[in-house]
Amino acid sequence: MPLPPAYALVATDLDGTLLRRDDTLSPRSRAALARAAAAGARHIVVTGRPVPGIRDLLAELDYRGPVVCGQGAQLYDAGSGRMVRAATLDRDAADTALGKIEAQVGPVFAAVDQDGTDGRTLIEPGYLMPHPTLPAMRVSHREELWASPVVKVLIRHPGLTDEALADAARAVVGDLATVTLSGPGTVELQPYGVDKGTGLALAAEAMGIDPAATIAFGDMPNDLPMFRLSGHGVAMADAHPELKAAADEVTLSNDEDGVAVVLERLFP
Repeated sequence: MPLPPAYALVATDLDGTLLRRDDTLSPRSRAALARAAAAGARHIVVTGRPVPGIRDLLAELDYRGPVVCGQGAQLYDAGSGRMVRAATLDRDAADTALGKIEAQVGPVFAAVDQDGTDGRTLIEPGYLMPHPTLPAMRVSHREELWASPVVKVLIRHPGLTDEALADAARAVVGDLATVTLSGPGTVELQPYGVDKGTGLALAAEAMGIDPAATIAFGDMPNDLPMFRLSGHGVAMADAHPELKAAADEVTLSNDEDGVAVVLERLFP
């Protein structure tokens, strides 16, 4: 099916999508985004990373627009450095959800992303960061994870696959949290009803853009809500099968500038 000639909003995930494996944005992708902007399209980053884990990267990219962070829990304005909106995960609910998950699958290792523009990522003993370039602080006991309000909890299991852990978590947490599979080794709990789709909807409303006029790019199941909201969803070549099945098209991988390939076609 032919695409419309242009979209008003270009929504991109970062890891595994817009960024290459070395956390850089290629010259070709920069040029493609600039071409879309010259045609009148806005670009918005929609990422699972919390604000502190993305701020320096945004400065390197010279990105000054709105950013949906923390799987939709945070709406951040990169230009002013201001947190526009944030949803936190109730600490009692998070602790209860972890208990329910462990009753189902046995012990898990947990980490949290704290709220705020200067919030830290805290990891309990045994938790291994799936993205080693992101800063994290190790704590001695799980209770220390709840020292400050958090926007999400990250969990890992020593034996289960990510898919099995996510399925087991969804089966028991109910309305305590939203469960998301966002990357290899990354199953997350965020505030109930919050996801990349709700975050994108808030950002699009603030920009005065109909979400249906969005083309969205992603690589993992956490991008599914963003695809459902958008007019066109594009999965990367090495995306998770669940996202590929829901996508309107599949492009090349992030290391092959898959986002740029599509934007060059849309904005010739």
